[in-house]
Amino acid sequence: MEISFEEFQKLDMRVGKVIEANQISGSRNLIRMIVDFGTEKRQAVAGLLQWYKPEDLVGKKYAFILNLQRRRFMGVESQCMILAAEDDEENVVCLQPEKDVAEGSKIH
Repeated sequence: MEISFEEFQKLDMRVGKVIEANQISGSRNLIRMIVDFGTEKRQAVAGLLQWYKPEDLVGKKYAFILNLQRRRFMGVESQCMILAAEDDEENVVCLQPEKDVAEGSKIH
């Protein structure tokens, strides 16, 4: 399915720096992250524990989408979503900028 360029422009994608990350108590795969976008901080919840230790995410910058409808996972609200790639063998990697760029930088 194709979307128009105008629809694509509605996506608010930005670079955020993970400043805190921990496993959600009682979950097998969920990590709660606090992400700094420069002008604001948001909470993200992602099922990444199979591929990442929470402490390995802290201090790194990743691509996020900010204007998805918020969802709750095990009672914890996710206010943005980290972007990740998954191959045919179910390996998952979170998308990072190749060079350093300021928190909150827009992704086009």
